[in-house]
Amino acid sequence: MSLPHAILTALLEKPSSGLELTRRFDKSIGYFWSATHQQIYRELGKLEAEGFIRTLPSQQPARGQKKSYEVLPAGRAELARWTGASQDPKPHRDTLLLRMRAAAVVGTAGIEADLRRHLELHQRQLAEYEEIEKRDFPPGRDSSQDRLRHLVLRAGIDLETFWIQWLTGALEEFAELPGPETA
Repeated sequence: MSLPHAILTALLEKPSSGLELTRRFDKSIGYFWSATHQQIYRELGKLEAEGFIRTLPSQQPARGQKKSYEVLPAGRAELARWTGASQDPKPHRDTLLLRMRAAAVVGTAGIEADLRRHLELHQRQLAEYEEIEKRDFPPGRDSSQDRLRHLVLRAGIDLETFWIQWLTGALEEFAELPGPETA
């Protein structure tokens, strides 16, 4: 799966401990590929066993000290292989869309309120992405790495914009639906 590759990417950007990786996932990679603390630690063990990463030597030996990891040449090669491989898009699965379809046969009770809640969540996420864009991608930051990272962020911005537009239209449609909330 892709979690090992997400970890290899993060470690190539900056050698880190498992806790630091978890925090970085929460603040960046987690926007498009989430993982729990336990999943990250489990994958670190597997990646180390496969010879893709190694534990960095500790400055001062101490029991319970956090381990930091770095990517080995085999890990970089694996990430390059995976990055260059062709992959088909995955089918989109969305519970809200399935619930909308079900509402057509069992009634719409509760759906409109949840659409409003989703709209608010997407508006907040868009605002957060736009703040990241303003902070991390000012004019003039145009190295290849910056441009590729910005493309990933733009995908998030565009997806949030799509959802806001779709939810706004869905709520307008709900306002025009006739009759009671049950089918």
